[in-house]
This record gives sequence, C-alpha cells and structure tokens, in this order.
Amino acid sequence: MKNRYPIPREKIFRIEEEIKRSRFIATVGHAPDVESAKAFIGAIREEFPDATHNCWAYAAGPPGDTARVGYSDDGEPHGTAGRPMLQALLYGGVGEAVCVVTRCFGGVKLGAGGLVRAYSGITAEALRQLPVREKIIPARYEVVLDYSRITLFKRLLPQYEAVVAEERFGADAEFTILLPREYAQRFMAELLEMTDGEALVSDLNAPPEQMPAK
Repeated sequence: MKNRYPIPREKIFRIEEEIKRSRFIATVGHAPDVESAKAFIGAIREEFPDATHNCWAYAAGPPGDTARVGYSDDGEPHGTAGRPMLQALLYGGVGEAVCVVTRCFGGVKLGAGGLVRAYSGITAEALRQLPVREKIIPARYEVVLDYSRITLFKRLLPQYEAVVAEERFGADAEFTILLPREYAQRFMAELLEMTDGEALVSDLNAPPEQMPAK
C-alpha cells in the first residue's frame, strides 16, 4: 500500500474540448470511496441532463489500485468510453479520483477508435491539469514520557512530519501520534535515544487515518 500519493484538491475541476464538432466536458472530483464517486457522478448527470452521453469512471484508492473501480459507457459503443477513461485514471498518477466526460454530439461520428482517443485523451489531460494535494497514510503510535522529556519530544515531531492526535496527562505524559510510515523506525530510534530508553512506545495498529493534507 502506498504511504503517500496525490489526490484531487478541488471538489470539482473541469476542462472542455471540441472534437469534430462534438463538445466534450471532463469533470474530475475527489472519490475517497465508492459512495462519494457515485454521488459525484449523479450530480454531474443532473447538471447535464440533456447531454448525449455522461460517461464515467472512478478509482477510489491509491494510484493504480483496482480494488474499488467502476466505469460506464453510458450509451456509447461498448468499450469506447468508460474503460479507456478508467485506464487513464489508473495510470494518471492521481489517487481517489472520479471523472465524468459529458458529450454533446455535434453531428460527426468519430468511430470506435476516435471515441477511445477522445474519452481517454480528455481524461488524461484533465488529470495533467488537475490541482492536487498530498494524502499521507500514517503510522499510529502511543508514546508515554516523563514530563521532563515533553519539550524535547515536541521539538522532534516536525523533523518527521509527525503530529499529536491526542494527549493525556496523569502520572506520565501520554501522546497518540501520527507520522508517515516511512519515518516511523527512525523517529522511534531517535526518541528512545533522546530519552535514554525510558520512553514507552506502543504500535496502536489502528485503521489508517488521513494526516492533515499539505
């Protein structure tokens, strides 16, 4: 599983292109799950109810992940729209994305090859222009410290892009922290060295959360 990857930054991003008098409108949104992808598709279809076709595809996971995908030709010849769009999404380097390509027919048929090029091309171009932000899948740990170590501990956090998700103060100071998985071992090694081995560290093994996006 990828620990960090780009996802759409905007709720709706749109580009438009005219191909042989047909108007193609590609609308891209964030799809962290299948339900949000379907809701996005429904909203765009409502926006363009008179369009000839509203073809769509989504990949609701990291870039290239096929676990949660879907597509539709929406009346175009089989295999000429939805699947080419999905391939563009899977190889576009952006995760958790949904795309609807709205076509308003201009009177000139494109043929099967022309349709594949049109739908895949505008989807790929939309991804190239798409504003993105970074999603980080963090490791989650509980750290227990003596109060005298708190200042040093908190100074250490920014070096590893770590954030405190929760803190509790009793006999000792207890912190739940999130940090990128690739930094976890180095962070823990430095933490133990800094505290002369006195820090208690527990892997909470919780379901992944999203760290604050950059």
